[in-house]
Amino acid sequence: MNVATVSRAQGTVALDPRRRRLVARGAQLGTLALGAHVVGSLKAQASWPDRPVKLVVSVGAGGAADTLSRNLSSGFAQFANGQSLIVENRPGAGGTIAAAAVAREKPDGYTLFLAEVGPNAVSHTLAKLPYNPHTAFTPIVHVANLPAVVLMRADLPYRNLGEFLEAARKQPGRFNFASAGLGNWTHLYMAYLNSLAGIEQVNVVYKSGAEMLLALLRGDADTAVITVSTSLGHVREGKIRPLAGIAARPMRQLPEVPPVAQTLPGFDVSVWHGIVGPAGMDPALVARVNEVFNRVLQAPAVRTAITEAQAADIVGGTPQQFDGFIKDELKRWPEVVKRAGITPQ
Repeated sequence: MNVATVSRAQGTVALDPRRRRLVARGAQLGTLALGAHVVGSLKAQASWPDRPVKLVVSVGAGGAADTLSRNLSSGFAQFANGQSLIVENRPGAGGTIAAAAVAREKPDGYTLFLAEVGPNAVSHTLAKLPYNPHTAFTPIVHVANLPAVVLMRADLPYRNLGEFLEAARKQPGRFNFASAGLGNWTHLYMAYLNSLAGIEQVNVVYKSGAEMLLALLRGDADTAVITVSTSLGHVREGKIRPLAGIAARPMRQLPEVPPVAQTLPGFDVSVWHGIVGPAGMDPALVARVNEVFNRVLQAPAVRTAITEAQAADIVGGTPQQFDGFIKDELKRWPEVVKRAGITPQ
């Protein structure tokens, strides 16, 4: 019998010298390839970024999401090898235009998206999208949660949310609300409120929270859900009327304004934003981008701008934590949309 012998009793295989050399060489090449991959990952982690990074925002300039992005941009270079974070506004279609554009980019960490509930957890239940929110993005870090309030134009006679809802039930379609587009949180949360309350309001679309606010001030819109930071000055001047906060807990900037849940039990939502990249980012690169943004969020000037000027709660944390949060939102909101009967308008 030649050297290549199989012993079935012992379960062993003996290879001739030539085949042993080929197997050893293959193992060596595999080890070298793995080592090269690891070294490449470590280099990506250490050198990112070596040029400016683009953060795509799904609403126009002047709104809370835009302001949050620019607050991040202001502290970015200090922790990112001196490179800039360039904010690019791409409003439209409830944020899905911007999200789709980022989903098509290379997963190299140089084009990121300011994620939110609409394009990342809800819009696919209301319209056919060119991307799958379950698989199109790499979660990096949960940035912040912003308080928001249901607002009404000041010349309407209703003193609180209950009075407004009573009037709206008697006059279906009489009132309208401003939003930043189908599936955007400004649309979703008001549509959810309308559904729970059993009222009908017409959705009028604008490009940003700032434009929505102007519509209220002009009297073009009757109601809207807008972040506290965008609307607080006008609320305190009496130019618009706050009806209720969207979260179950009181707002520290407007402690006298009750939550929606006081009138509609069970209503409890938040305006969240985080950083995601295209699908397929290298784990070492994700860790590096996460590290940079967490450091930015802890910078005193950035932290003050977000927590005080924007009245927001900074979250931060790991990519895995943000991934879990998004998965929970992807499970929660389609069920809410279906149960509440929210449809495109």
